[in-house]
Amino acid sequence: MMDEDKELLGLPVTELIDRADKTRRKFLGDKLELCSIVNAKSGLCGEDCKFCAQSSRHSASRLTYPLKDVNSIVKEAERARGLGAHKFGIVTSGNRLTEREIDEIAKAISAISEKIGITVCASLGALEKEELRKLRSAGLSRYHHNIETSERFYPQVVITHKFSERVNTIRAAKETGLEVCSGGIIGMGETWQDRVDMARLLKELNVDSVPINILVPIKGTPFESVKPISAGEAIKTLSIFRIILKDKIIKIAAGRETVLKDFQGLGFAAGANGMLIGGYLTIKGRSVESDRELIEEIKNLWKE
Repeated sequence: MMDEDKELLGLPVTELIDRADKTRRKFLGDKLELCSIVNAKSGLCGEDCKFCAQSSRHSASRLTYPLKDVNSIVKEAERARGLGAHKFGIVTSGNRLTEREIDEIAKAISAISEKIGITVCASLGALEKEELRKLRSAGLSRYHHNIETSERFYPQVVITHKFSERVNTIRAAKETGLEVCSGGIIGMGETWQDRVDMARLLKELNVDSVPINILVPIKGTPFESVKPISAGEAIKTLSIFRIILKDKIIKIAAGRETVLKDFQGLGFAAGANGMLIGGYLTIKGRSVESDRELIEEIKNLWKE
């Protein structure tokens, strides 16, 4: 595998893009997955993830509120469907939820499934199998839990919980019959090998969807002074992930506007076939109109 990694990392960007595009066409055709999320519980997180504005350990300016009520979450799902999203994700801050919070989210999932008709995903931290089964029974389709980076680099990003906890949560979700969405963040100071190792572990875990976030340094977080990576580096990373992961959904998430800028379309020529629309957790995304124009650009690009 090391020789294969070395060969992959040594290829020119143009060749990587070409291989990635051919891989995407072969395994996924013109499938483009659009997701939208709601920040259902914000701030007051006790974890120390160095990139995150929601950690109570950092001085970043953040919006803080408890879990939204069921009706509010259902309305957000209706909005997501109106944007054209295929999937709607309920996201909460913190690594653990209370039993009451999980019950409320289960009610929201059930209501969305019955009234809105959009596929429901959730990102609720580290859950046990029993909790995941409860959510699946309510109608949850996919569970999101990022590994963030490689196991080797992880202690440089988070120390309040272990990398193995994230992997165990992913395995538990798969074992309960849920699809899994798991990826991470690039541009935090990791090496190219860290990125390759992350991709290979995600392949081993057989996750279904891989969001790639590009670090947007946030003032008040430990990573506020990290120099952003170039658009070319991000494109190369997307290509490598596609070549390794072959038939998985690869989403460009946070950072596509600020890092890729005018090269967003190139990201979808480099193997990506999914994106978040309607904004992120603590970072505002582009306008709906701009993303609709991008979607048309992607469709035309894939016809060529």
